[in-house]
Amino acid sequence: MTELVLIRVTGADKPGLTASISAILAQYGVTILDIGQAEIHDTLSLGILAAIPASADAAPVLKDVLFKAHELGLSVSFTPVSADSYENWVAGQGKSRHIITLLARSMEAEAIARVTRVIADSGLNIDQISRLSGRVPLEQTEQTDTKTRACVEFSVRGEADQSVMRARFLEVANELGVDVAFQVDDVYRRSRRLVAFDMDSTLIETEVIDELARAAGVGEQVAAITERAMQGELDFKQSFAERVSLLKGLNADVLEGIAQNLPITEGAERLIYNLRALGYKTAILSGGFNYFGRYLQKRLGIDYVFANELEMENGIVTGRVIEPVVDGQRKADLLRELAAKEGIRLEQTIAVGDGANDLPMLSIAGLGIAFRAKPLVRENARHSISTLGLDGILYLLGYRDRDIMEPPVAD
Repeated sequence: MTELVLIRVTGADKPGLTASISAILAQYGVTILDIGQAEIHDTLSLGILAAIPASADAAPVLKDVLFKAHELGLSVSFTPVSADSYENWVAGQGKSRHIITLLARSMEAEAIARVTRVIADSGLNIDQISRLSGRVPLEQTEQTDTKTRACVEFSVRGEADQSVMRARFLEVANELGVDVAFQVDDVYRRSRRLVAFDMDSTLIETEVIDELARAAGVGEQVAAITERAMQGELDFKQSFAERVSLLKGLNADVLEGIAQNLPITEGAERLIYNLRALGYKTAILSGGFNYFGRYLQKRLGIDYVFANELEMENGIVTGRVIEPVVDGQRKADLLRELAAKEGIRLEQTIAVGDGANDLPMLSIAGLGIAFRAKPLVRENARHSISTLGLDGILYLLGYRDRDIMEPPVAD
């Protein structure tokens, strides 16, 4: 009769450990039903679920494994597994799978405790925990504190109410100052092909219309309208027309000066450099202005730009925008059109934005991310990032720091 045994091996990691243990099992014709290995701070943890055939007595198999482990300076334990227990484990493989990503500047134990408590309370099983971020030095400086990235990914199994899970994770995020993303682990998560960005307060850390308004001497009036529009308190088209009208008479030369000094959002260059290298298409879908979108397109290497065209006459802003206006619905329509043009499904798209007018495209994208967003947007988007820069999106795609390339430093 076949005997099932779970073999656990732990100890200082060194080359050849797994090969040595598995070679002994091979001598006895053992079948490996499951195997997993992890290394934390140079310490190995290896688990093997072995099916020892009836033709091989379990005692000598386990004795040889024990001797080899002792020879290698390892600790080993053996746990019998019943056939019923194994069959129940096999039956669980058809359950839904999800990926939970915890992001922060540093990984505190309380954040891990709170996230895993939500997982447990929801009846989900954690199959794997992986650190995606690189190793963090023990001593932090004032400079590195602002740039550190910490990310832990949980692969979980089981049925869960996604809306309830996201609400609970948002509560944790708000209380602890972290981000928690909850995604279905399906084929589309590993096949995203197009990333669409809002521009103002997303790719850049400002609202360009507010910068133009300051130059025109109407900064406070326009900024107040902008804030109410982003909070969802005003209709975007109406508020946009009102703000643009206040720019009438502004000299076009002002636009170039503002463009050259646009503050690029933390992580934007790193993110887009890697997306391009990995074959993703990128787009700006903005309620801002084409002039600045094209400037960013050239600087960052964006594939598509769709924004509003500010009307000019003899180098002077008229206070009008050339139709059609890119509002929230237009952004969603453009995302659909770009997906069709690229021959991909909407599930393969990512949309990133911060304002209420971004919600339509965030809601239809395969991965909609509210980035450093207003409370209304965070509550209504399926995913959000507020603690890290835009390059934190790479973690949501499953990339590790060791996979991520650094963009070349500009001369």
